[in-house]
Amino acid sequence: MRKSDFNFTLPEELIAQEPVRPRDSSRLLVVDRQSGHLSDEVFSDLPSFLSAGDLLVVNDTRVVPARLWGKKESGGRVEVLLLSREGERRWTALLRAAKKFRAGMRVLLAEGASFLVEEVLGEGRYLVFLESISAPEETIEALGEMPLPPYIRRAAPRAEDHEWYQTLFAHPEKGGSSAAPTAGLHFTEEVRAALLKKGVDTTEVTLHVGLGTFLPVRVEDLSAHEMHSERYELGEEAALKINRALEEGRRVMAVGTTATRVLEHCGAGGRVLPGKGETKLFITPGYDFKVVSAMVTNFHLPESTLLMLVSALGGRELILSAYRHAVRERYRFYSYGDAMLIK
Repeated sequence: MRKSDFNFTLPEELIAQEPVRPRDSSRLLVVDRQSGHLSDEVFSDLPSFLSAGDLLVVNDTRVVPARLWGKKESGGRVEVLLLSREGERRWTALLRAAKKFRAGMRVLLAEGASFLVEEVLGEGRYLVFLESISAPEETIEALGEMPLPPYIRRAAPRAEDHEWYQTLFAHPEKGGSSAAPTAGLHFTEEVRAALLKKGVDTTEVTLHVGLGTFLPVRVEDLSAHEMHSERYELGEEAALKINRALEEGRRVMAVGTTATRVLEHCGAGGRVLPGKGETKLFITPGYDFKVVSAMVTNFHLPESTLLMLVSALGGRELILSAYRHAVRERYRFYSYGDAMLIK
């Protein structure tokens, strides 16, 4: 397939700049894959579209304040976006500056900290080593800001983004994402309680969001696109729950494209295997889903790998029709936008 097969027109004013409050007051477009019917709902009504026995699978990764600002030793301003942790003090990072970096150069941060560039990886990526007197987690938390995507335009970061760009499911010990798994941003304790009362079970997987999720597709022929790897973890207890649901013919619903990729990566044989590692799974229409049969998701960028994955589950024509409907009905798009349920 071609990248241009997943293009659509989106008015800029529909790109959400602020989250709705409360979270579950966002809109929900329900897409019925069998009938093709679309219905306009509110996210707080999600439990009414699920059944007792459904298994909801969420991504429990935590977004770290992965964007830092510094300067070169020569004085030029530098933006650092941490992508993935490679050790106690090492990260793969994007460095944005007027001129490229070489190994041995430093990015000077506040409070005497700095990043030493150890290796040039290509595509603007570098292996960097954090030099600081404090523990690395303390330094990042103190100096970093939440890595809101560039289409959310702010004159300055806001303290509330540290709460609003983090999902209800984020585990304190699962820090590692440089972007939020945004489908989870709509959930509240009230929605979670209503799902539990309905008899919907929940389990967690982890995928640390990085370049594999948000890097643009730069080739027209999708068979030539290579995903960047992202780290995942699927535990023993989660595997038992998922496999039991599959054996009993119950619906496995993924919250977001990131949870979907973990499930399908680990369930290629029809049963999920617990473990941890990296996935480069690229899902496009024609893919045969082995685990996921329904999904909660946000509205994604044109020609993105996320839109391609959603189209693989819902069907390209139906999903693009749903997107045109969402534009007409003035849904809010992207990270802080509204949600879609594909069932």
